[in-house]
Amino acid sequence: MKISYNWLKQYIQVDKTVDELSQILTDIGLEVESVEPFQEIKGGLEGIVIGKVIECAKHPDADKLSITKVDVCGPALLDIVCGAPNVALGQKVVVATVGTTLYNGDESFVIKKSKIRGAVSDGMICAEDEIGLGTSHDGIMILSDLAPIGTPASRYFKIEEDFVFEIGLTPNRIDAASHIGVARDLAAYFSQFNDIQVNIPDVSEFKIDNKQNVIPIIVENAEACPRYAGITISGVEVKESPKWLQNRLKAIGLRPINNIVDITNYILHETGQPLHAFDAAKIKGKKVIVKTLSENTLFKTLDEVDRKLSNNDLMICNAEEGMCMAGVFGGFDSGVNQNTKDIFLECAYFNPVFVRKTAKRHILSTDSSFRFERGTDPNNIEYVIKRAAMLIKEIAGGLISSDIQDFYPSNLENKIFEVSYKNITRLIGKEIEKGRIKKILQALDIKIVQESDEVLILEIPTYRVDVTREADVIEDILRIYGYNNIEIGEKLNSSITYSIKPDKDKYINVVSNFLSSNGFHEIMSNSLTKSEYYENLFPNDTSFLVKILNPLSQDLNAIRASLLFNGLESISYNLNRKTNDIKMYEFGYCYTMSNDETKKYHEEYHLAMYISGLKNEANWNTSEKQSDFYYLKSYVENLFLRLGVNPENLVTEVSSCEVFSESLIYKVGHKVLASIGIVKKQRLKEFDIKQDVFYADIVWDVLMKESVKNNVLHNEISKFPEVRRDLALLLDKKVTFEEIRNIAYDLERKLLKRVSLFDVFEGEKIGADKKSYAVSFILQDENKTLTDKQIDKIMSRFIDAYKEKLNGILR
Repeated sequence: MKISYNWLKQYIQVDKTVDELSQILTDIGLEVESVEPFQEIKGGLEGIVIGKVIECAKHPDADKLSITKVDVCGPALLDIVCGAPNVALGQKVVVATVGTTLYNGDESFVIKKSKIRGAVSDGMICAEDEIGLGTSHDGIMILSDLAPIGTPASRYFKIEEDFVFEIGLTPNRIDAASHIGVARDLAAYFSQFNDIQVNIPDVSEFKIDNKQNVIPIIVENAEACPRYAGITISGVEVKESPKWLQNRLKAIGLRPINNIVDITNYILHETGQPLHAFDAAKIKGKKVIVKTLSENTLFKTLDEVDRKLSNNDLMICNAEEGMCMAGVFGGFDSGVNQNTKDIFLECAYFNPVFVRKTAKRHILSTDSSFRFERGTDPNNIEYVIKRAAMLIKEIAGGLISSDIQDFYPSNLENKIFEVSYKNITRLIGKEIEKGRIKKILQALDIKIVQESDEVLILEIPTYRVDVTREADVIEDILRIYGYNNIEIGEKLNSSITYSIKPDKDKYINVVSNFLSSNGFHEIMSNSLTKSEYYENLFPNDTSFLVKILNPLSQDLNAIRASLLFNGLESISYNLNRKTNDIKMYEFGYCYTMSNDETKKYHEEYHLAMYISGLKNEANWNTSEKQSDFYYLKSYVENLFLRLGVNPENLVTEVSSCEVFSESLIYKVGHKVLASIGIVKKQRLKEFDIKQDVFYADIVWDVLMKESVKNNVLHNEISKFPEVRRDLALLLDKKVTFEEIRNIAYDLERKLLKRVSLFDVFEGEKIGADKKSYAVSFILQDENKTLTDKQIDKIMSRFIDAYKEKLNGILR
């Protein structure tokens, strides 16, 4: 979004440079992505000055050239050769000095000192088209005798220079999509330090001149158009806009068209409220009807494209035909042109969902649709239409020849809710003075309805469509107060976990490389899908499915609960284009909703694999082979092995899933790790797929957890030798080897590397309730060779511990 610095200063007076204001805007949440200078005339007339012709004589070698001496208040008079027929002694003229760059559209040239037919020329006396001040090239510009010599042309002609902020507006802040909106946020920021207000243009002088041209409005679809207002202005003169208005539009990248259209664009970028002007003479039947038209009705838009309308596209119509796609794009035949004398000015609030769908259907994006899609302010309609009508009357003349026709059956009330000081402090992380909080709220046009020491009851204006709850208000307070004013504490409290978390991106890359190197192609499908797929699969219960409230189409009316159907769509697409041998995979989230009272949403990351067609083609020593279940199974299990998961350690079961005709499930404990199988013919028929499809669905998070458990660790081989010592222990029969091993590791964690059982003896010679264990102990120091004294000391500790804890006897 482009915001003009000069235009902004019409609404708020601040003593800040462009760079300072840019930083403030970014700090309060309106991120300035760039600042670009704007010049009314390219180059800004830099290097061009006012001069006076002191001498003028015909060139001796050229009949059409004159040799002049021009005073520009420099150290010396300038010798300039001029070819204009109207140059004469004593004239005040416009002079481009040596080094000046003159522009002609995208082309440019630099004035250089040169010789013309043997005469030196130190500049150029300019015509108006050569410096961008007009189109005439009949001769040089001749100025008033009062024009001061040496004055820069930019100052003499009052060439406006401006700066344009490119603001990266977040989707929720449509209230700031205008110059007044930005000024309102700036005023809130500066009001913390000074008493500053936004200067909103006054409309109190608005009056109706007569009611001789009333055009009634009829709204047939109040859901799509909750408010619609219109007014007629008669006797206007459609012509070029005044210079100041053209400059405002040019600065933000808009091309001036005519005064009426320019005013509607100006008001749009001033207030954020779109308008549309119709030629009143083209409104057949002298009535405006807001309704939808029949499916496939042809409508020619301003860009001269015939568009087929949907019966859900809201249209502004006359008694016979459509005139405008409501909130999106105007019609070719109903707009204002040079012959227009009377206009009907529209100002409305359209349902964002209807506008968004229409714009999406017709692949259109306009300044109007951008704002209507996000939500304009229905309660600002009357002000805006009065402001526009007064400006039209001022610039284009005419009379306001009707009262405001206003359809607004159900007023949108301001939202009211409670905000507590305690929650403000808790969410911001700092206690802000109550007086400052109230000052910020009032500056943001948020009315304090009631207050106590603990809470504020607030009324939110309707233009703040993003503020719907307490946290939104607190965010606004923090935004204006300043993120940089929240100190970072000296201590950072955290809970440290010792569990190893897998690097998701790393493992995804490992698997992607593995599959791609084995001939698989990665796909990325839309997370939106058709609910009908799941309704066919589970005809009695699709309560788990997350459906879209306002879908763009019935083909995209749910969020996928499985990657399968998107993959089958892709397979069908490829088969229809004669690609019959397919190996694909996809990573993606799947979404479901719980069936209990909570109705919580769940998302789970999955990996899907698809194989269809030939395993290999025929060649001189091998016949062609079709892919089969075991072909897919080999890839799945090799993938497990690649991540350190041994398939032999997994539980496998036959699946009863409705998707597969034959299938297998891999489990880790009670959790499903993967399902693989042959997709049922019934499912394939929905996609017109006539060959077998083998599908694997892997639950990524379960695989990651299992992979971490089995991760292989690599250690350097020690430079120092291992030492083995054996003990033969006589113990009670109930003692297990695990107890022996645990006691040893408890006593010596650093040097004890392994404990192994290499023999067990039972017999009458040692007693019926006894057992003899032969145990080996491997000791090693990573930094030095162990001495006999160290080893004996450790072994003595083991023996003593076995005697004490297990009643062990050394044999």
